[in-house]
Order: sequence, then C-alpha cells, then structure tokens
Amino acid sequence: MFRRHPVLSAITLAYLGVVAWVTLGPQPLDDKAQGLLYQVLRVFSRHTPTEWITYDRVEFIANIAMFVPVGLFLLLLFGRRQWWLAILVGFLMTVSIETAQLFLPGRVSDVRDVVSNTSGATVGVLVGLVLTASKARRLRRARQPQRA
Repeated sequence: MFRRHPVLSAITLAYLGVVAWVTLGPQPLDDKAQGLLYQVLRVFSRHTPTEWITYDRVEFIANIAMFVPVGLFLLLLFGRRQWWLAILVGFLMTVSIETAQLFLPGRVSDVRDVVSNTSGATVGVLVGLVLTASKARRLRRARQPQRA
C-alpha cells in the first residue's frame, strides 16, 4: 500500500499528524469568551434566522469536516473493494482519540465526537467511491473478455 502510493501515503500521514495535533494537542486557541469564534456566534444568536448556529453545532460540523479527508485518503490507500476497512479505521482512530482525551488535562472526551468523526470518515469514503467510480468501470470493462 505505501509502496504503491508513496505520495498519497505521505500526504495521509501528514494529515493524520494534523488531526492528532488538533485532537490531542493543547486545547483550542480560540477558547476565550472574546475569541473570534465566540464573537461570531454571539452575532448569530442575536438574529432569529441564525440563532440555531451554536458552538455545539459548529463543533459537530467541524469534526465531520475534519474526518472527510481521512475517509477519502484511507479509501484511496486501501482500494475500493476495502471501503469498509476505511470506515472501520476511521471509527477506531476516533475511539482511540476519545480514549486518549480521557487522560489529557483540559481535553473532553465525548461520544458525539465518535459519531461526528465516524460520519465524516464515512462521507469521505462515499466521496472517494463516487470520484473513482468511472475509472473502476473502465478497468472492469478492460478486464472482461471481448466477445466476437
């Protein structure tokens, strides 16, 4: 896998390093009540059409978005036939992260993160399956014996 796709492997490992830093490193930089994120959320909360945009919802969506590339990269590394393995590895990574957060000061482990991260990995796998579908069809046709 790593020999077949050395560049993709390097990109995947680099991205997983970023995910590890974000999820296991120091608490978010913008956790102060005066931080930019909280200022924007206060503006949204003042208007009825956008009052549904809360910190919890933004965090949930951000967790999904952070794991979409994980699912995509893993699918591309493992191959289309092992799509389920990419989802499983995304889930196991998330459970590992949340378990590690139990022992890290200032971090909070949450089951909702397992749901959002696994959902993101699943979306990434689905995106990868869609993006590679036409090439997979071409390869299947090329392997079939030609009828005379």
